[in-house]
Amino acid sequence: MRNVMKATTLESRFPLLAVEHGCIISKDADITAAFEVELPEVYTVTAEEYEGIHATWCKAIKVLPDYSVLHKQDWYVKEEYHPDWQKTGTGFLARSNGMHFNERPFLNHRCYLFLTKTTRERMRRQSNWSTLCRGHIIPKEIRDRETVLRFMEAVEQFARILNDSGHIRLRRLSDDELAGTEKETGIVGRYLALSPGNTDCLEDIAMSAEEMRVGSNRLCLHTLSDTEDLPAAVETDYRYERLSTDRSDCRLSFAAPLGLLLSCNHIYNQYVFVGNSDEELRRFEKSARNMQSLSRYSRQNAINCEWIEEYLNEAHSQGLKSVRAHFNVMAWSDDGEELKRIRNDVGSQLASMGCVPRHNTTDCPTLFWAGIPGNAADFPA
Repeated sequence: MRNVMKATTLESRFPLLAVEHGCIISKDADITAAFEVELPEVYTVTAEEYEGIHATWCKAIKVLPDYSVLHKQDWYVKEEYHPDWQKTGTGFLARSNGMHFNERPFLNHRCYLFLTKTTRERMRRQSNWSTLCRGHIIPKEIRDRETVLRFMEAVEQFARILNDSGHIRLRRLSDDELAGTEKETGIVGRYLALSPGNTDCLEDIAMSAEEMRVGSNRLCLHTLSDTEDLPAAVETDYRYERLSTDRSDCRLSFAAPLGLLLSCNHIYNQYVFVGNSDEELRRFEKSARNMQSLSRYSRQNAINCEWIEEYLNEAHSQGLKSVRAHFNVMAWSDDGEELKRIRNDVGSQLASMGCVPRHNTTDCPTLFWAGIPGNAADFPA
């Protein structure tokens, strides 16, 4: 009996070529440096410190060369607490505390950062240019050695700026941590299995327009990619009313509802695409002239023209860099009823931030594929 299913092997479609010298090399010659990020403890950061952390990220992004991609990936996975008796000790209080929290569920957080150097043509490709849709991938050689050296110098400057801030710590991942060993699973294998720990074997990945499944886990994806989906004002932090009083404020980051406050297995992906800022500003100038010429036909065109002019004035006066950004929340579960609850929870958390929740089903396989560590350049434009 002949198999008529559209199935293929992971090796034939896999976008990564090798892991060398602490970098991930893709089959399109994109170079990625990977870091493990240590963030401040939740509920311990003040409003001034949030502003300082945000300014540090902006300062670090400015040192990246053109046509670079910053991919920050936060893992939130449910685990059970198991005390380490050798570290806690065998005293009465330590043992009582360990027994009290033993086997209690909690949401474990791990954060990774991937800096990718790609080309101008790759950043403009659409979703139908993904490696999933191409039958043959022809590797190309990196000919410009100076470009690679400048990018690695920028990566070191990026890590130095964040480490010197005192709030964020970056640790460069080694080759074994990226690709894995015979005993330990690398970060690439963990992502493909949606498991933060060691995996004995990879499971089948089913991709379709209706649903995406990794083994028995079904994925649910919500995206934030359009400015129309964001609220009118975006701040670095907000007051968390549940733990705040009249005399003290408990501050959380703006995206905290998509982090530890979202009690399900999920990955929060943040992409920042650094292109040629001068070209982007010229494109906005052209769009502003078009809006101004059409303002007599629609009041909305006149309002958009004012907003673009205000953005251009601020960008030129303060020397700001124009970038593109995309954010998505990828949750999963092996239970259909629980997946419906998770879908509603993610939508309600996005709505509590003032954003418009968008449940993405068509591009879920493409966005999952672009989330592979080292494959951020395959993100559709």
